This record gives sequence, structure tokens and C-alpha cells, in this order.
Amino acid sequence: MDNSATVSYEPLWNTMKRKNVSTYKLINTYHFNKGTLYHLKRGDNVNISTLASLCQILECSIEDVVEILY
Repeated sequence: MDNSATVSYEPLWNTMKRKNVSTYKLINTYHFNKGTLYHLKRGDNVNISTLASLCQILECSIEDVVEILY
């Protein structure tokens, strides 16, 4: 049985677009770390506290930020 899972941040980009929050605004208004944003864009793993911060900034739930694909 293959237990590998892939993380997708596609919901994040869709939520940001829906809420009219650009990456520029994340960095300059909410002081979101550019390096972390780089990792998100590449689909790398990030800390759960980062995902929680995004949920707080975007006023959304975790499902609106990340999706786990099996």
C-alpha cells in the first residue's frame, strides 16, 4: 500500500483570487515572509502555523488553503 500524499496549495491561490488578496498584499500589508511564499508557490511543505496564519489573514478555513491528494 502506498501511503504517500501530495500537498496542493491550489485552494490558496483560488481563495486569494476570490478575496482579492495578491501576493504583493500578503507581503506588504500582512508582512508575510517572501521565502515562505516561495515555498508555497513551489508546492513545498510548510509549517502548520503558516497555514493557520493564512487562514487568519484570509478569514477562511484550512480547506480553503491546502488540499491533501492521495
